[in-house]
Amino acid sequence: MNRQQLIDQLESNKTPWDIIIIGGGATGLGAAVDAAARGYRTILFEGVDFAKGTSSRSTKLVHGGVRYLQQGNIKLVMDALKERGIMKQNAPHLVKNQSFIVPNYKWWEGPYYGLGLKVYDWMSGSLGLGTSEWLSTEEVLALAPTLDAEGLRGGVLYHDGQFDDARLAINLAQTAVEQKGVVLNYFKVTGLLKSQDKIAGVIVKDELTGKTYEVQAKVVINATGVFSDAIQQMDDPEKPVSIAPSQGIHVVLDKEFLPGEAAIMIPHTDDGRVLFAVPWHQKIIVGTTDTAVDRIDEEPRAQEEEIQFILEHAARYLTKDPTRDDVKSIFAGLRPLVKSTAKKTAEISRDHSILISDSGLVSILGGKWTTYRKMAADVINIAAVQGSLPYKEPVTKDLPIHGAMHTTDYSTTDYYYGSDKSGLQQMIADKPELGALLHPRLPYQEATIIWAVQHELCMTLEDALSRRTRALLLDAKAAIEAAPRVAQLMAGALKQGDDWIQRELEAFHKIARQYLPG
Repeated sequence: MNRQQLIDQLESNKTPWDIIIIGGGATGLGAAVDAAARGYRTILFEGVDFAKGTSSRSTKLVHGGVRYLQQGNIKLVMDALKERGIMKQNAPHLVKNQSFIVPNYKWWEGPYYGLGLKVYDWMSGSLGLGTSEWLSTEEVLALAPTLDAEGLRGGVLYHDGQFDDARLAINLAQTAVEQKGVVLNYFKVTGLLKSQDKIAGVIVKDELTGKTYEVQAKVVINATGVFSDAIQQMDDPEKPVSIAPSQGIHVVLDKEFLPGEAAIMIPHTDDGRVLFAVPWHQKIIVGTTDTAVDRIDEEPRAQEEEIQFILEHAARYLTKDPTRDDVKSIFAGLRPLVKSTAKKTAEISRDHSILISDSGLVSILGGKWTTYRKMAADVINIAAVQGSLPYKEPVTKDLPIHGAMHTTDYSTTDYYYGSDKSGLQQMIADKPELGALLHPRLPYQEATIIWAVQHELCMTLEDALSRRTRALLLDAKAAIEAAPRVAQLMAGALKQGDDWIQRELEAFHKIARQYLPG
């Protein structure tokens, strides 16, 4: 992907696009892939970076949702389990089978969760990742030796999916471009164009150059997640809010807290949520919380009580109690839950909704990463009717995502590049100095930064350290220490000077401090 080439396509276009998509998270990028793959002339605008918000701050799971099964939301679970299988099929370099252990400390938990997970297996059908099984106490401790053994009565093992959310977002952007779509980050929609009170396009500003464009289209899709209300109210200032944002945080710990390959699922916390401890890029992610919030920020902050909640719950189940000093990074994200009458956000459905305003703005709300492809197909079906486009069947069920390549070795630091891995290796072969690590505690080579600038629309230091690599999430202090070298590498690739480096370092430090345990 080359940003200037994509801008050239925007500027050379003389007729209305078929579809404009606002928002470059999971839903928007999925919709761009779907629409472009059907042959619709498609352009997507993202005001900051792809997946900067909710879509890069998940628990990194591709799952049906055991909790939703408990709640009786059978349709959501069935859809998600089907989509989980399709995601693994189409992005095998990013989506992998992850085993989970549900430890049992009460006599009834074994049969209760065991039978429930057998239903989960059955619902997965031919797209299942493995069969659940009952484990003895000895078998549980063999797989998870740091689980608290006192009172342990065995456990249940089941299988779900795990992935790297921001990396999938970048690959979706690349796939959309390969399907002849245009995707642009740092293009902020500042207004909507109307003709006879009907949506006719958008006014958009290139945040990196300051240039403004009026872009026409037959239909406009609002896929901005937690920011959906802002776009809807741009269309209709009287529109009531439709999003009830909920914050979830995660803490990242060293692998010593949960060695081995199995993850842990605690099925019931004090606030009624499920708690996960999941191996990810040689660290452990523990989360999440569910806190109703009034304020919607690009950079939500973890609240002190949320951090304590996770550390206290983790301490109940691990032999070594994690403390603030053990935390490598803390990240927070906002869920774009569709407003309902539920008393707690944990009870609000993760189903998606599609709204059409009087002026024809199509807004898609809610949902979750696992069902992004189905959400995209649903919203493009509706948008095609709204824009009077010729109907074409969706083709993404069997469409490989950029980088798709089967792998069985997930221990290497660059497995998630898939078929792009050979390009990275060639870059290092041509310039061996690019094989140097960015930081002794980070698994990334200097080549990954050059690659991100040249092929992945990486425009800022935070793009590089938060989403093209996951350095900020894995070890915030190490990411801050690596930032000057990364800024130098980026400046060379982008042909920028010392002023740019200084601005980027200041902006990154301001964000990165929020990821430190404090």
